[in-house]
Amino acid sequence: MTVVWINGAFGAGKTTTARELIELIPNSMLFDPEVIGAALTHLLPPKHLAEVGDFQDLPIWRRLVIDTAAAMLAELDGTLVVPMTLLRQDYRDEIFGGLAARRISVQHVLLAPAETILRERIAHREVPPDLSDGEIRIRQWSYDHIEPYRAALATWLAADAHPIDTSALTPYEAAARIAEAVNSGTVPVCDIVQTPEPTAETLAAGVLLFDERDRVLLVDPTYKAGWEFPGGVVEPGEAPARAGMREVAEETGIHLDDVPRLLVVDWEPPAPPGYGGLRLLFDGGRLDSADAGRLLLPGPELRDWRFVTEEEAADLLPPVRYERLRWALRARERGAALYLEDGIPIG
Repeated sequence: MTVVWINGAFGAGKTTTARELIELIPNSMLFDPEVIGAALTHLLPPKHLAEVGDFQDLPIWRRLVIDTAAAMLAELDGTLVVPMTLLRQDYRDEIFGGLAARRISVQHVLLAPAETILRERIAHREVPPDLSDGEIRIRQWSYDHIEPYRAALATWLAADAHPIDTSALTPYEAAARIAEAVNSGTVPVCDIVQTPEPTAETLAAGVLLFDERDRVLLVDPTYKAGWEFPGGVVEPGEAPARAGMREVAEETGIHLDDVPRLLVVDWEPPAPPGYGGLRLLFDGGRLDSADAGRLLLPGPELRDWRFVTEEEAADLLPPVRYERLRWALRARERGAALYLEDGIPIG
């Protein structure tokens, strides 16, 4: 099962090109995530919708895009063509990672006309006739997102997607170019680790690694949003500490000689769609400069890494994960493991 994700600035012609593309790729169908956003305007309370500037900022939208794409492919099989602007890398990670977890491969294409052409197309874009001041609002929305598009292009988007300059192409010609690139393998399948979604509570082991200044190593996974500790889910029959050592080796290339010492056991309550479970953090010790220099990043699992202070970690980690780190550091100082529930020490 495959998704061809057509990215690009608002007004780049993604939907029109996608309609042409499904005529050129056998057994393909169109899925426009805008439909999910429109449905949510009828399903969610107006006050809740007013709190976000874009329906992409709604976690439920991102979850439903993954679920709907998977359901359509399960029902019909084949190739799903998805025209949708994604300018935030963390949203890309969440959606593409969620698809990968369903064993759905993603080929990421970027429509990249010159900015002068893009602005001209926005100016002549058709708008729904039944919307009062619709033309102004839709066009202004597209203009307002040119700068975020530029920023994404300069930081991550150009490297992640296969660009196609559509400045001089009609939608059909752009679709033909995409079909040729997809069929020939010129558009690679996104290099993202497939981590199956849990179906019950899980046991996960993370390992804290420190540099010579006692800063802790955090990593940025390619398959989900947000920074993390090196580690992962413990496999059936596997000792948790050994699982942490295995994950460190797989993710970073660092092989720990000694079994790491337990710092915290944290029970994470279920928060749908997640199931929660036990989260263990171990002390992997201090890496010298030579060890740190051997970190095998970036790669299929991890995009980036950095050593951070406890204060700096607060800006990168989700709150409950930061609390887990904070208490793990206290346990390391005291030499005694702690038991937590949802990041709070008990007993």
